[in-house]
Formats: sequence, C-alpha cells, structure tokens
Amino acid sequence: MKFFRNRIFVGTLSLLVAAFVCFVLAPTVNQATNRQTEIIRVVKAIPEGTAITKDMIQTVKVGGFNLPQNIINDEKNAIGKYTTAALDTGDYILTSKVSDTVKSAYLSALDGEKEAISISIKSFAAGLSGKLQSGDIVSLIVSDYGDTKQTVAPAELRYVLLLAATTAKGTDTDQKQSSEKKDTENDEDNIPATLTLLVTPEQATKLVDYETNGKLYATLVYRGSEENSQRYLKMQDDYLSQQPTGSVTGTGGVSSDGQ
Repeated sequence: MKFFRNRIFVGTLSLLVAAFVCFVLAPTVNQATNRQTEIIRVVKAIPEGTAITKDMIQTVKVGGFNLPQNIINDEKNAIGKYTTAALDTGDYILTSKVSDTVKSAYLSALDGEKEAISISIKSFAAGLSGKLQSGDIVSLIVSDYGDTKQTVAPAELRYVLLLAATTAKGTDTDQKQSSEKKDTENDEDNIPATLTLLVTPEQATKLVDYETNGKLYATLVYRGSEENSQRYLKMQDDYLSQQPTGSVTGTGGVSSDGQ
C-alpha cells in the first residue's frame, strides 16, 4: 500500500511538473524568444580606436532572448564613440567595446625609457605605398637633407619599431581589416599620412631635424615574429648605447653623390 501511494505521489508530481513546463515555462520562453528588440549592428569593419560614424552601423530588429545586458540599442549611444577593439561586419556593439575618448594600446604601454613620435609622410611612396603595418621594423632614410641636399641613411634610425600608420583623418590603418574589396574612395582614405615610431629621446630629436630639413622615407626591414623583431631592436639599442651621450649624429649615412 505504501509503495502504491509513493507511485501515486511521484506520478502526480510528474504531471504537475509537466503542466508547469507546458503551460507556464514554455510560453514564457517562447514569448521572450519571439519578442523583437532593436539593436545596433556593424555594417563595415571598424578598426580599434576609430570614431564610429552613421555609415558604419545600422539599426536592426532581432529576437530579444539571451541578448547581453550591455548591448547598445540606440545609435545615439554609438555614433561619435571610439572603438576599444576591432569590430567586424555583423558584430553587435556593446558598451564595453566603445569609449568616449580614443585609447591606443601601444601608447598605454610606454615605459618611460622610450617615447612615441609621429613623422609626416610627404608622398605615397615615402610610406611604402601604404603597405606598412603596426609592429613592422622599419629603417628611415632622409633625402634633400640640409643645404647640400644630401641623402643620408642615419645609423641611429636603422631599426625602428613602427607603432602605427595613421591616415589624414586620424584613423590607424589596421592589417586586420576585412579583406573585402573596397571602393576607390575608401582606398584613398586608408593611405597613411603619418608614421608613429617608438624611439629614444635622442632619436626623436634627430627625427624632428630630419623632417624639418629634409624628406623622410621609410623602408621595411622586417615583419614577423615578436622574437625576431626584438633582435633588430636590440641591435639598434646596442649601437645607441655605444655612442657618447648627445653624439648621435647619423654619420652612418651616405650622400646622394656617394661622398
């Protein structure tokens, strides 16, 4: 008799649970799943540190079930913000992915021993035709330098780390951008206007002199693993450490006439 009563109890409980699932839980889940809400979605790749503009995003309706709580659903909260991470086409925009101010990871990593400086690219060719990328090891050459219009290859700028290549609109070009075909106007917008380099204070002083009194060209020395990049930078640091303080003059260069 006791066993029979236990079976009745278990059966009744199962029926109650099934009824709850069918008539309460399932409709609630279905309602939440079918409920539409507006969110902001990316329509073109946006590099990190880029100000979001209206043409980069769209407002779409999606199911509201299981959406992140910090998803942006009003374009007013996205336009004008700066991305703190690269966003791809189709991504939703979260409040954690944007900021009121531009933040550059490579600038935040400066340790006080070296500093960042930007130099102007005065021609398309001078910046390696827009092919340079963050993390490249570059060498700087100066043409039309000084009164004698020499071309010099300064020994103190033989191996330099490129932190960023930046367009005239202030956007860092990004090698991680989508490989989708871009129109001519966008290609022109992606041409770097400046190069930001990691240098010592002495190198920075020389760069200002070279840019003011000549034309700077960047050549690509190495692109690859962090380990090999550090080897080039160590060779440059070793050279600089062997020079008397304040004596870095770029005597490793040669003039355009070979003198």
